[in-house]
Amino acid sequence: MDRTRLQDLLARESADAERLNPRSKAAYARAEHLFGRVPMTWMNKTAGAFPRYLDTARGARVTDIDGHEYIDFSLGDTGAMAGHSPAVVAEAVQRRFAEQGGATAMLPTEDAEWVGAELTRRFGLARWSFALTATDANRWAIRLARAVTDRPKILVNSYSYHGSVDESLIVVGPDGHGTARPGNVGAPCDVTLTSRVAEFNDLAQLERELAHGDVAAVLMEPALTNIGIVLPEPGYLAAVRELTRKYGTLLINDETHTFSAGPGGCTAAWDLEPDLLTIGKAIGGGIPAGAYGLSAELADRLLGRADLDLVDMGGVGGTLAGNALSVAAMRATLEHVLTDEAFAHMAKLSERFAAGVQQGIDAHALPWTVSRLGARSEYRFASPAPRTGTESEAAGDPELEDFLHLYLANRGILLTPFHSMALMCPDTTEQDVDTHTRVFADALAELAH
Repeated sequence: MDRTRLQDLLARESADAERLNPRSKAAYARAEHLFGRVPMTWMNKTAGAFPRYLDTARGARVTDIDGHEYIDFSLGDTGAMAGHSPAVVAEAVQRRFAEQGGATAMLPTEDAEWVGAELTRRFGLARWSFALTATDANRWAIRLARAVTDRPKILVNSYSYHGSVDESLIVVGPDGHGTARPGNVGAPCDVTLTSRVAEFNDLAQLERELAHGDVAAVLMEPALTNIGIVLPEPGYLAAVRELTRKYGTLLINDETHTFSAGPGGCTAAWDLEPDLLTIGKAIGGGIPAGAYGLSAELADRLLGRADLDLVDMGGVGGTLAGNALSVAAMRATLEHVLTDEAFAHMAKLSERFAAGVQQGIDAHALPWTVSRLGARSEYRFASPAPRTGTESEAAGDPELEDFLHLYLANRGILLTPFHSMALMCPDTTEQDVDTHTRVFADALAELAH
């Protein structure tokens, strides 16, 4: 690739973004009271000099304050996998908050048992508790794992994503052993005191770390996502389950992003058998919600422990966790929006999206690949596709990624800003996918000119 041409094209697209979005540019310049000028600093992870500001969002469409409408394949980095403001979820939230009230009354609702039963149907775990985010669900699952095993450490895969959980911010270093993930902010201690790490798809490394006998739980995504999609090799996940049982270690599946694999995530699609499962984002239809599930055997062991304060100050819970508003949103989303039929529709669109990307790659004989996980597709600047998190991180090309993101956004298409990921929702159409295929092909043609 001609890097000079890439830089020239990126400069052109950046200038076009500033010209096309004066109101967003001005709003960003005025935001002097926000840390980093944005509500959350990760909102600065955007191609261009400033983020585009939201005006409205419905279904698979987003409109910014400059009046530009976008086909949204980002969908809140999975948070809006049900589409933006699904009518049935909006009605349930309106009914609970404005008509019934009591969103934070600290009392259970009957909706909670319905949601728990539905999550059991989908994922197989027998007992459920709620959180406001998947990060919180992971933190609570970790505490329970440590309590029941009396072991101090958590093992994760290098460059996996589990929110801002301190124990997860560890990667495999050049020497093959764990080290702090670069850029971690305010770590409470050396992460190797709390955590172990193994590369995804590396069973020998996993067994080496488990053999120490101090790992309470393996917390893992069944497929890596936030570093780019890295799919498990045949037999890998079954072997992980065998090794965790061999060494008396619990297995926690984080399905927050891998929920895209189907109605029960990878756990149902691939017949996995975790001891705990965490999920968030998508199940609330845009309302903050998370959940963690436990096997019946594990739940009974924990509830039978008289020394654990699971009711008051034991660190498992939060005042707003399981609130009536979030639970109503979860029920509406799971019952009426992210249904089995919706997932089938979304997966078919994702397959079409991946095929369109592959056409573009093949047309220019690019050393790239496209990976897919159910309703989620992603193009990678490597061939063959990376098989570990560290390989995936090394395959990144920020300059190329920024060009593609800006090129698409300037022509009405949004990808997830953290990587080149596209997610389908129930409202996404074949025409939306084909529009991306056409614009993506135009971008490649300009690069190759």
